[in-house]
Amino acid sequence: MLTAIIIEDNPDALQLLKSDIETHHPEIEVINTAQSVVEAAKILRKSQPDILFLDIMLGDGTGFDILEIFPDLSSKLIFVTASDEYAIRAFKFAAIDYVLKPYSEDDLNKAIQRAKAQLQPNKERLTILKETLAAPEAKPDKISLHTLDKIIIVNLDDIIRCEADNNNTIFYLKDSPKVFVTKTLKYFADMLDSYEFLRVHQSHLVNIQFISAFIKTDGGYLLLKNKETVPVSVRKKAEVIEILDRMHG
Repeated sequence: MLTAIIIEDNPDALQLLKSDIETHHPEIEVINTAQSVVEAAKILRKSQPDILFLDIMLGDGTGFDILEIFPDLSSKLIFVTASDEYAIRAFKFAAIDYVLKPYSEDDLNKAIQRAKAQLQPNKERLTILKETLAAPEAKPDKISLHTLDKIIIVNLDDIIRCEADNNNTIFYLKDSPKVFVTKTLKYFADMLDSYEFLRVHQSHLVNIQFISAFIKTDGGYLLLKNKETVPVSVRKKAEVIEILDRMHG
């Protein structure tokens, strides 16, 4: 049997999650629940579960406050968050799994399977999550990238460009080797769209800061500051020219 504790400040959501676990996951025993940071701290001092279901926003603080009180928490974490585009983006930037309320039986199942299999997110990834959630309008400083065997953290400003490789993405970084990430270019294009990254081609996403010039010959391509060239697709040409004019205007 695995043990679980649920920390959720909405009594209905708490009850629903508890009964879903009891119904569909007989291998997990919910040994306790809490509705606030204070209550959670009291419970976790006595016993730490195998899995901790943690709501981000609690009446008297946040799920992060609990993690700060217990820096050596041994429980696997499953974050539960209400559907909010900023929250989802923060989780993606930190490469941390979450369950979105309202969730389906399948969502919960997948989260539990991942939690069983997964190592804990480290401090740095939790910090990215926390900072990105705290400043939803600001450009995040860092992003966590899932490679085949580890998660690495890079500064957004060090990403020169991203290139599609089938369903994967290659990140080209300033002053460090390229990184192969097991997610699609579309995933990152959607994520980085509002932070001066430009999808100039089906296979290319470029950090505007590294663009040196748009060369109109040979069908049109970008010259980057590191002397690399990146093709620009026909349908993106007008948009690219407009953005570069605006920048240099």
